[in-house]
Amino acid sequence: MVDIINAFIRGLEKPIIIWLISQGPKHGYGLIKEFRRLTGEKLKPSKLYPLLHRLEKDGFLISEWMKRGRRRIKYYYLTKKGICFSLRMRSIFRDMIKDLIIDLINEPKN
Repeated sequence: MVDIINAFIRGLEKPIIIWLISQGPKHGYGLIKEFRRLTGEKLKPSKLYPLLHRLEKDGFLISEWMKRGRRRIKYYYLTKKGICFSLRMRSIFRDMIKDLIIDLINEPKN
């Protein structure tokens, strides 16, 4: 059962990351912490950063280096394409969850 759950979450990494960034600019470490809080699963930097670079290359994200104290931190923001994807994804999930809940509360047809 655990393998099924892990596979399901791995398939949702991109939508979850885009959704998290849609809540406001995020840096990599913040995304890792939020992903774990939401899913209970650890998203390794070796998976996250290539995903962020691919999303940026594909036009879903832009990034900007910001200074915090003596450190420079890279923040990620959604582009218009990323916002459109996020809105479409929310619509799909909302419809799926609505259908699932309706199916769960309806009487079984025998």
